[in-house]
Amino acid sequence: METRLTREKLSFDEAFDAVRSGAFGGTALYIGTVRDMEDDRRVAAINYEAYDPRALSELAKGARKIEERFGARVVVFHRVGPVPVGEASVIIAAAAPHRDAAFDACAEIIEYLKRSVPICKTAFVPAE
Repeated sequence: METRLTREKLSFDEAFDAVRSGAFGGTALYIGTVRDMEDDRRVAAINYEAYDPRALSELAKGARKIEERFGARVVVFHRVGPVPVGEASVIIAAAAPHRDAAFDACAEIIEYLKRSVPICKTAFVPAE
């Protein structure tokens, strides 16, 4: 299990490498990207803010529960600060012995993140 908040660009390969193992036959990867429209407004980027210690603690708590429930390995990488349109704001990877568990673990951690982790969109940068 690994959770991370970063201002750097997220790496799909790093997320995949962090969960893959010869013990796991299924891997699911979720990538949330910034759209060019938000609430009927065109944007160039979205700014994400988090109180890092609390957000990381909540992410780790959720990831541990989901790993135990599905016998999976889970990683969650989330960007903070401005994230330009088309770039990933969150990457979640889940690997498990079988595909169903990997898909379910991936789906549950994104729902947990949205519901319980204090990361919020605070500003929209207008597109030029």
